[in-house]
Amino acid sequence: MEKITKFQQRFNECLKYSDIKQTELAKAAHVSKQCISDYKSGKSVPSIDTLFLICKYLEISADYLLGLED
Repeated sequence: MEKITKFQQRFNECLKYSDIKQTELAKAAHVSKQCISDYKSGKSVPSIDTLFLICKYLEISADYLLGLED
């Protein structure tokens, strides 16, 4: 069984409870929709620059997404 990272768990949670579509977020973060899918599934994690854009667009802190704070 694959371990779910704190980032993956919180990223999925944020997308689920927002009205933001994966395609919108991909465009705002300057990545492909496949990249967003890969972040959701845990296949990859965003770069620092992409993480910054994701957090800005979702209006959440990187510390929260990374599991450094609640």
